[in-house]
Amino acid sequence: MSNAVRIHHFAKSGHAHRALVFAKLAGIAHEAVPVNLAAGAHKSPEFLEMNPNGQVPVLEDGGVIVSDSNAILVYLARTYAPDWMPTTAIGEAEVQRWFTLAAGDIAFGSCAARLITVFGAPLDADFAAATAAKAMQKLEQGLEGRDWLVGDRPTIADVATYSYTAHAPEGNVSLDPYPNVRAWIARFEALPGFEAMPTTAVGLAAE
Repeated sequence: MSNAVRIHHFAKSGHAHRALVFAKLAGIAHEAVPVNLAAGAHKSPEFLEMNPNGQVPVLEDGGVIVSDSNAILVYLARTYAPDWMPTTAIGEAEVQRWFTLAAGDIAFGSCAARLITVFGAPLDADFAAATAAKAMQKLEQGLEGRDWLVGDRPTIADVATYSYTAHAPEGNVSLDPYPNVRAWIARFEALPGFEAMPTTAVGLAAE
């Protein structure tokens, strides 16, 4: 393996932020490689050779290439930061459950809502808002009486669900009704090594 992994990213991508913030939180040596999406760099032959889907993030670790943000979290945790991934069957199952939320209701909810306001994506704002509310309710319930989503310390489940949840107001999704979620966001952002994703003054974040 190389001394530092390379993470190909776009600064305002929550999916890419998952990979970058985890590397920082876990103290994993890495190089952040920006990808110019506006110029179509993610559709270049060189990039498509790494990820045929033409999406960020992509991780390079020597001869290993991993795409998909949640897959990158698993790889980094298993390889460099095992404390962030539970070793029990029930612990792993719980992580997978929250990964499903990240790839489902969060992706089609707060992520989609933010794509509309930040990037002008032609998506259904009402559907995104309703789906975001479902995701927030699941997080609010899952955090009742606990600090973290799985076990008694932060795991990659928290990393996978954080970015688009914290930036939901940019997509006109309010965090006000969810005190457990807001407290969890504050705890996550207080972790040593945390680095925020750039904010965009749109939606509720413009107020």
